[in-house]
Amino acid sequence: MGISNLKSLPLILISILMIVSAWSSPSTAASTNSSSSSHDRSFQQCFSSGFQHSYNSTSGSLIFSKNNSAYASLLKSSVRNLRFFNSSEPQFIISPFHESHVQAAVICSKKHGMQVRVRSGGHDYEGLSYVSDVVPFIIIDLFNLRSISIDVENESAWVESGATLGELYYKIAEKSNAYGFPAGSCPTVGVGGHLSGGGFGTLFRKYGLAADNVMDAKIVDADGKLLDRKSMGEDLFWAIRGGGGSSFGVILAWKIRLVSVPPGVTIFNVQKTLEQGATEHLHKWQAIASKLHEDLFLHAVVGVANEPSNGGSKTIQISFVSLFLGPAERLLLLMKVSFPELALERNNCIEMSWIQSVLYFAGFPIRSPLQVLLDRSPQSKSFSKAKSDYVKESISKAGLEGLWQRLMEEQTSLLILTPYGGKMSDISDSETPFPHRSGNLYKIQYSVTWDSDNETQQHIGWMRSLYAHMEPYVSKSPRAAYLNYRDLDLGQNDNNNASYAQASTWGLKYFKNNFKRLVRVKTVVDPSNFFRNEQSIPVFPSPQ
Repeated sequence: MGISNLKSLPLILISILMIVSAWSSPSTAASTNSSSSSHDRSFQQCFSSGFQHSYNSTSGSLIFSKNNSAYASLLKSSVRNLRFFNSSEPQFIISPFHESHVQAAVICSKKHGMQVRVRSGGHDYEGLSYVSDVVPFIIIDLFNLRSISIDVENESAWVESGATLGELYYKIAEKSNAYGFPAGSCPTVGVGGHLSGGGFGTLFRKYGLAADNVMDAKIVDADGKLLDRKSMGEDLFWAIRGGGGSSFGVILAWKIRLVSVPPGVTIFNVQKTLEQGATEHLHKWQAIASKLHEDLFLHAVVGVANEPSNGGSKTIQISFVSLFLGPAERLLLLMKVSFPELALERNNCIEMSWIQSVLYFAGFPIRSPLQVLLDRSPQSKSFSKAKSDYVKESISKAGLEGLWQRLMEEQTSLLILTPYGGKMSDISDSETPFPHRSGNLYKIQYSVTWDSDNETQQHIGWMRSLYAHMEPYVSKSPRAAYLNYRDLDLGQNDNNNASYAQASTWGLKYFKNNFKRLVRVKTVVDPSNFFRNEQSIPVFPSPQ
């Protein structure tokens, strides 16, 4: 672009173009002889020069260093897992209000040898959006980039990555009661990480994953360039819809497809203990849950409870919880044919609007004001560890009974069994990087929580033992896992810079046959491996 053409552009774009041009060539980090404070000042000066024409100081602070009074509270504001509450501290936290701030942060981090972590909601299970073993690093916290624009006429919406699922659902309901979106049930989850890892919820058997319903996106790449679907190309657009956005850039916003929901939906929650035949019920559930009509989502939540009828002794309790896209009468007919053993009755069913079902699955009373979905503070914080598995063949009753014995050892253990089938079986394994489609009966999320740091090793050890115990019953070659239930036990990159062979240990579990394509995309769009973490997509050492 010639200088004469720059005159017609807004001043902010001129500024960014000049910065990108000036810093596009390789540069070295500050001299090792420079003091840390001098290095910090250099980064701050670099960062500030990138948006001097776009920043309104009344919006709030943009950059927080360790000597800033708000630094600690901001750092811990989105920490959901207390295992990482006092982990490594970033050199700076960048809280952008504009896309140009993100561009400047990426460019200056590259120039000054800083690693970048990107946080939208902070729900990542291993804290990779705000913890790093490689220093210095910065956090780009997208908290302030959370605008949502709903276009009911075109059945779409633009949502910035810093928005939460609760905020998205609220905005949709504010515009129309005829639409929803097939994403998760926890309202404080950030949109950015959720969509980039796949994202599923109570509507996914009807409409697929959240990532399956992405139409466009805006991303800042490793060169600080702002790209949309057209300019990034279909390979990168494919990669960020389930391949993990943090390997490829900073995803600023997503254009999503809204999906139709009926005026009324029906929910039930039927609970069974071992004494009430829970094992037999779950054994039957395995055979039918993935084959139910796509309008019917029926998952099973397994936990440890006390049995009043048996002196308060511990038992296993299974909650069969359902969302049906239609009236109770139709649901009762379907359940009578498919799962008569559950003996569902009309008084077990509650009819409500779809947005009320969002409240229900989020743990709120269905008559709560919708504004509760806008509360970004976590409903609870605890120490936790989670893992995931996919089940392709029903587990025998003897296998289930062995699992119950393991769960009884941990009062706070919880299993969530999510049925597949429906729309998920109709989408090709290679349509997006998320490969867990046809052939899966259900997914297991294992989790355990605890209250004290000194119990951490004990509970993680128990979780690893449970995971080893389940190996004969779950998917094989590879034993698959879900990226959004990140698990560093599956393997991690040494110094965040793995070889293809090393990264394959965890990459094949998350992505199966799509892993190699993700590596090809990464090698093209970020050949210097600037965006990296303990489980980021690696680059090929040479063209493949």
